[in-house]
Amino acid sequence: MIFKLLLISDEAEDFERVIDIDADANFLTLNNAILKACNYTDDQITSFYICNENWEQEQQVIREEMESTSAEDDVYIMEDTSLRDLLNDVGDKLVFVFDPLSERIFFMKVIEVITGKDLPEPQCTKSTGKAPAQVVDYESSLKGINLDDTQLMDEEQDFYGTDGFNEDEFDPEAFEIEDN
Repeated sequence: MIFKLLLISDEAEDFERVIDIDADANFLTLNNAILKACNYTDDQITSFYICNENWEQEQQVIREEMESTSAEDDVYIMEDTSLRDLLNDVGDKLVFVFDPLSERIFFMKVIEVITGKDLPEPQCTKSTGKAPAQVVDYESSLKGINLDDTQLMDEEQDFYGTDGFNEDEFDPEAFEIEDN
């Protein structure tokens, strides 16, 4: 059985990838196929989340077991978990976290299930648009800005306004404050 997975990004409107992958492949194989399809390096701690129909994250699939992983959590290891273990039908949703420090993701959806066929290696069958940068470099985006010289507010400006506080206008009932 083959899953046809659509990848999209909320950062790049024209970005779209479709990856065909065997249902018996593990999530590490899918991880590597995504990195290859986007020309990303394999130096980030990537992960998947299986989502419900409202994109709420449920089970997590991680690269390797971590000390903070407890047996009570729905956490799976990429190399030990096949796609068919967590994906079943057209419409199944998941997210791929490719930049964990900035929490940047691809939205993924099973768009077709092809039964009766196998696929030895995953294939990117559609590639539209440029993938977003793999990691956001905040330092280079701040070049040329001297934060010491930049003031968001003049020191003499009153943050709360220029009018003084008038105790007669204060309504303690609006704040549910009771006098004792």
